[in-house]
Amino acid sequence: MKKVYILAAMAGIIFWACKHDALVTNLDQDLERVIASRAATGSLDYYIFPASTDYSNIPQSPVNPITKAKVDLGTMLFYESAFAVEAKHTSGMATFSCSSCHIPAAGFRPNRMQGIADGAYGFGQNGEGRTKRLDYLDAEIDAQGARPLAVINTAYVTNSMWNGSFGQDGVNVGTESMWGIFDPSTAINNERLGSLEGQNIEGLKVHRLLINKELVEFYGYKQYFDAAFPDVPEAERYTRKTASFAISAYLRILLCSEAPFQMWLKGNYDAMLDEQKRGALLFFGKAGCYRCHYEPNLGSMEFHAVGVEDLFENGGLKTNISDRRNLGRGGFTGKTEDMYRFRVPQLYNMGDGGPYFHGSSKNTLSEVVHYFNNAQPENSRVPSSQISHYFQPLNLSEAEMKDLESFLRDGLRDPNLVRYVPERVLSGFCFPNNDPISKQDLGCD
Repeated sequence: MKKVYILAAMAGIIFWACKHDALVTNLDQDLERVIASRAATGSLDYYIFPASTDYSNIPQSPVNPITKAKVDLGTMLFYESAFAVEAKHTSGMATFSCSSCHIPAAGFRPNRMQGIADGAYGFGQNGEGRTKRLDYLDAEIDAQGARPLAVINTAYVTNSMWNGSFGQDGVNVGTESMWGIFDPSTAINNERLGSLEGQNIEGLKVHRLLINKELVEFYGYKQYFDAAFPDVPEAERYTRKTASFAISAYLRILLCSEAPFQMWLKGNYDAMLDEQKRGALLFFGKAGCYRCHYEPNLGSMEFHAVGVEDLFENGGLKTNISDRRNLGRGGFTGKTEDMYRFRVPQLYNMGDGGPYFHGSSKNTLSEVVHYFNNAQPENSRVPSSQISHYFQPLNLSEAEMKDLESFLRDGLRDPNLVRYVPERVLSGFCFPNNDPISKQDLGCD
């Protein structure tokens, strides 16, 4: 009789193990196998982000090594409106910051069809309430002709902007003759500082943010600049260049390492729901998303045309049909083969704030998924010869599209981006915006 009980117990254990495998492990094992086959290294580790404090393993510019002192300074500068003293009108003075267009709760995006720094007021709940000031002409506002990209996981971006115009390495090797031609600001590539570093030096100018010793001292930032750049001569220490280096260090540590997909990659199989896992299987399999979104941040330095509308068609100000940004990579290189092709963006926290694409032509992730599933270009100005060869009907069912959307919206969502936001900035100003309406919206005193 005792032998029978032992055999029954063993059978129960075997049955439980098989049941456990069938309900959980089989799906996880399938996903592990598919993802590993897509990774450049053949390992799931390829897609795992380092910790934001693991500076040595975060991709960075050799001329701007990440340090805690730089990150501490950059964290505050990114949200500080005190340096916004080159506004076009006095009403805009000291009212905006880098984060006016890159809002953490919106996935470090504007949460509206276009970001506006100088020349706008208001915030709303998560940035959607920002509106152009009445005392600014459309031509006077600080707004770009393409929707701002997210600044999370940009450590993996070797050439920033939709057209990849900043950065001396990567895809810009061989484009030296075009630096500064169509966009004078890209001449900064000749200084070979790194993609983010060069872009942010020029960005501080474009976005009307001034950094000098007088302002740095007045608002209490001198000790932070001194700590971050002790080897830089004092005459050069309090400038847009050093500020850019600090902001770039901060941007490089903005990694979505707490997203369910990241937790799953590290072995926590309960971090993603089954529908998200099925969506991931589609992403790395049948839907073919991995063909363009294959780098660790699920973006890439490839440029593709999928025929979406431009920003001027979707309410964008200070832009029109002749805007060179409508040409994508071609607007930078001038090459026919590059026309209307845009950089493949990273995909984390996409669900936190729309609209989507460079022209803000889709308002929801569901619309984005359906657009790729149908593969029907909507912009008649984009020649069919330029449309990506990957842009073909996916033939996904409604259930499959929902699973894919679930992975994109929730599986890739880091729920704790607030950890990258400072408690205060040294000026004591409201942030990310400091105008009266934003103060009201944000609950600032």
